[in-house]
Amino acid sequence: MTARAAEELAILKKLMIKDAWPYWVGGVLLGLLNIIIFIYMASPWGVTTAFVFWGAWIYELFGGHPETWSFFTMQPPMMQALKGGLLNHGGSIINLGLIVGAFLATATASQFKIKKIKSKRQVIAALTGGLMMGYGARLAFGCNVGAYFSGISSMSLHGWVFGIFIFIGAYLGSKLVVKYLM
Repeated sequence: MTARAAEELAILKKLMIKDAWPYWVGGVLLGLLNIIIFIYMASPWGVTTAFVFWGAWIYELFGGHPETWSFFTMQPPMMQALKGGLLNHGGSIINLGLIVGAFLATATASQFKIKKIKSKRQVIAALTGGLMMGYGARLAFGCNVGAYFSGISSMSLHGWVFGIFIFIGAYLGSKLVVKYLM
């Protein structure tokens, strides 16, 4: 490899991995990814439904019978997906890709850090907030990806309504974090 090629490769690596991408690039890539997922899976992109399956599969490992849950018995495609397992569930594969991709992006940008837990209060707030977000996402039939991003891109009014309330919730949540945890 020539010195010029090595220099160009280093510049490309810095632009692609180290530096933050412009928001419009992320938006275009998310839009293209949503189209690909819609074509491949024949449904909008969602994240939280896979967590129901993960919980069910873990429950099965401990001898439980999630196939009796109304979520699965009342929806034959969900029952079929449950029986198919993790590696045959497209939503689970996408979620695992998100987790691994986020880790790799953070690690390659030298931004991955394991931080010391500041206090029990921080742990309680994080667990409470996470449980509330997860519960709310299931009640809303989706998180910011399924209910908001896929809702708006599918031209559904619920995406815009979700967006308004997620903005209000983020605003109030940030005020609570500053008041009680900072």
